[in-house]
Amino acid sequence: MRKTILSTIGTLALVAFAGSLALAGEAAKVSVNGWITDSYCGAKNASAEGKACALKCVEKGAKLVLVSSADKKTFSLDNQEKAKEHVGVEVKVTGTLDEASQTIKVESIEPAKSEKKG
Repeated sequence: MRKTILSTIGTLALVAFAGSLALAGEAAKVSVNGWITDSYCGAKNASAEGKACALKCVEKGAKLVLVSSADKKTFSLDNQEKAKEHVGVEVKVTGTLDEASQTIKVESIEPAKSEKKG
């Protein structure tokens, strides 16, 4: 009987631990408007005018990142090839965010819709 109780407690503890690991690794679905630029210059190249410099920095080893238009927060992007097609254009990146690494697993990148009125 005691062996059964200890075995049950051990199993429950293992299940609880595995569940907490699963929750910790969950990624949040996000859509972020911003500029794709290089990791060396960051927000400095987050514009159409920064495109040439950003691409030169990538040739030198920089990674492409997304700089949010709203708060200038920088996100790493897992799909560098897809991101490279959109350097110098304000975009909307949709995907899942790994909060620990601030990396977006890219599902789509499309031009951002203008908020201009009138």
